[in-house]
Amino acid sequence: MDFTQIMQAAQRMQETMGKLQDELARQTVEGQAGGGMVKVVATGAREVQRIQIDPSVVDPKDLSMLEDLVTAAVNAALRKAAELQQGEMAKLTAGLPIPPGMF
Repeated sequence: MDFTQIMQAAQRMQETMGKLQDELARQTVEGQAGGGMVKVVATGAREVQRIQIDPSVVDPKDLSMLEDLVTAAVNAALRKAAELQQGEMAKLTAGLPIPPGMF
């Protein structure tokens, strides 16, 4: 493979990755905590879109519990978004001689 072919392949991969990033930004995942009492929806681009809190867990005397539930739900959603990204990147890079963990 000559240098020109390598550059063309890199450009195609860059274009494909741009499309993949756009697609990930449109996909959503949901994280939950407290048995679904707190739900967080995030995009595959790891941006939180929405947080839903069941009114029954809103106790002004125990805000730390609610804060913990929100934190746990956000982290769960972001983990799922990361897994979605990794899965899509694995499809994109399948068969390419790329070291594990590079993407």
